[in-house]
Amino acid sequence: MDLQLEDKTALVTGSNRGTGEIIARTLAVEGVKVLVHSNEPELAREVAETIDNAGAVYGDVSTQAGCDSVLEQVIELTGGVDILVNNYGTADRGTWDSAATEQWLESYQRNVLSAARLSQGLMPIMRDRGWGRIIQLGTIGSHQPNAIMPHYYAAKGALATMGVSLARELSGTGVTVNTVAPGLIHTAELETAY
Repeated sequence: MDLQLEDKTALVTGSNRGTGEIIARTLAVEGVKVLVHSNEPELAREVAETIDNAGAVYGDVSTQAGCDSVLEQVIELTGGVDILVNNYGTADRGTWDSAATEQWLESYQRNVLSAARLSQGLMPIMRDRGWGRIIQLGTIGSHQPNAIMPHYYAAKGALATMGVSLARELSGTGVTVNTVAPGLIHTAELETAY
């Protein structure tokens, strides 16, 4: 399949494993120079070394400092990416009875603010180029949540809403924003969880 992405660059957050790694590998097959991201430098490098035309960036994007560090690395390596895949996020266990306020705040930092900060940092470059793609990895649970993990589903719902707002902000610039909301994806992590 030719997605006409030859010579584009992409940052895929949380791409040292699971869904993010699959996305990074698929983009690389399409001729995209991929930046593999992880919170841990060695994990990002390990995966990047197994993908043609890939580089590695690292930093905890659930914090402002981590996002700033990742953005600096991206600019240094590529001058700015054409495609941002906000895949990074976590689904911590918890219920309405057990999820503490801190879990709600952490879920929002990981699943929403990480994407907002990186989008804010990279969209001016995309806008100046007149072309860009920002893809948010949501979940079907933001539209059809379970009673468990309410903090996670609420955060992913906010991510979807943020994506709509960002799409409106970038309307007419050549930069598109989409949120993909899959159900369970068959990854190695899923196999070990069930």
